[in-house]
Amino acid sequence: MTNQLRELPVAIIGAGPVGLATAANLIERGLTPLIFEKGEAVGTAISKWGHIRLFSSWEHNIDPASRRLLEPTGWREPRLTSLPFGAELVEQYLNPLAAVPAISAALQTSSTVTAVSRVGMDKTHSRGRDERPFLVRVQTVDGTVTDHHVRAVVDTSGTWADPNPLGQAGLPAPGEAEAIAARLITEPLPDVTGADRARFTGRHVLVIGAGHSAANTLLSLGQLAKNEPGTRISWAVRGPDASRLYGGGDLDGLPARGQLGTRLRKLVEDGHIELHTSFTTLSFTVGQRLAVTGATPDGDVTLEVDLLIPATGFRPDLDILREIRLELDPAVEAPRDLGPLIDPEFHSCGTVPAHGAKVLAHPDKDFYIAGMKSYGRAPTFLLATGYEQVRSIVAALAGDQNAADQVHLELPETGVCSTDLGGSCDAPAEDNQEQDAASSSCCATPEPVLIGIPTGLAHGRTATIAE
Repeated sequence: MTNQLRELPVAIIGAGPVGLATAANLIERGLTPLIFEKGEAVGTAISKWGHIRLFSSWEHNIDPASRRLLEPTGWREPRLTSLPFGAELVEQYLNPLAAVPAISAALQTSSTVTAVSRVGMDKTHSRGRDERPFLVRVQTVDGTVTDHHVRAVVDTSGTWADPNPLGQAGLPAPGEAEAIAARLITEPLPDVTGADRARFTGRHVLVIGAGHSAANTLLSLGQLAKNEPGTRISWAVRGPDASRLYGGGDLDGLPARGQLGTRLRKLVEDGHIELHTSFTTLSFTVGQRLAVTGATPDGDVTLEVDLLIPATGFRPDLDILREIRLELDPAVEAPRDLGPLIDPEFHSCGTVPAHGAKVLAHPDKDFYIAGMKSYGRAPTFLLATGYEQVRSIVAALAGDQNAADQVHLELPETGVCSTDLGGSCDAPAEDNQEQDAASSSCCATPEPVLIGIPTGLAHGRTATIAE
């Protein structure tokens, strides 16, 4: 690497927890961060689900390098055993971290990264590629476009802005776009009992999806229905039952997550939630209400509802990376070596092994995807995982390969798939018993409440429910 290239900053896409952790590690290593956040403030995506409480405690949601950066400022650490809401994660942690002078000087908000490439080269050119700076094209809200030259890029933009479609085969169902435009399909994780309460009161609401985001939403709707007569709740899943989401109960390593499934099971068994299993969405018809037609073993069924809340997970936006040489797992769209470790169709729901720069590397040297986006469509991300990812990545960028290779991570053992606001595992269940046994404790879809964040607007998400 030439001296000129070495003096350039490192671009970070997204100012969620993992993005700011990247900046903190760079500062600690004497490197210069340059942070681009699409939203108007840090943690914009998390703020979208600020009413949701994370599964994991503050202990697992604070990055060590960020803590060291905050401590000299007089910052008061939250009680480590408590479970923060998304809004608290932003207010008590991300906002103070963004106010640290070394980070605030590097932060550009309302700045959308529209493309990443190499200076003077498109994807097809190889000669001298590693010695060329990266070009990061950024557009601000006033339409100004600026090209930034940087030595490395760490994309922590999350997946919050790219929810999976509701139709079969990973595709939008006919009529889905029209239903969204008519506001009959909401955004994921609406504040059912708070800011959005009036929208759902006295309505027939359908939730589609089988992950923790679905569970959180259904529990909130159950609370609303108890206080607001006439509120009706339906829930549709593709699998033959919801036992995988009910999960490990008291055996779950994160008690708050285990209680989630237990409470949800009781609402279904007591008849407060009408559960439709083996339901594959075929089409939407927009009228005064929304007609949702799905295929079932007994033939097509149409549900007439007032509103539909999607909870089918998220997927990464790869369009901005078209000129970068990526090597992705063909199934989950995670870095190639990470994909087999997190594929929800095959991996067990135990702890994902610690991993860092080596596993996350792509053919374009010094380009990395970290945080929730690194998990592609998989729903098993935790913030603590992202923090270790970027610690290792920054060590590699600093030339400390030994530190980059020494990856460590202590996470709670899980009785169910741990997930954030990640990708969707909402796939049809296998019929054979061997597959059922292997996946019986796994979540069937994405989720949010572990930490990491529905983790990253587009560049913010990060969270369990976050980035």
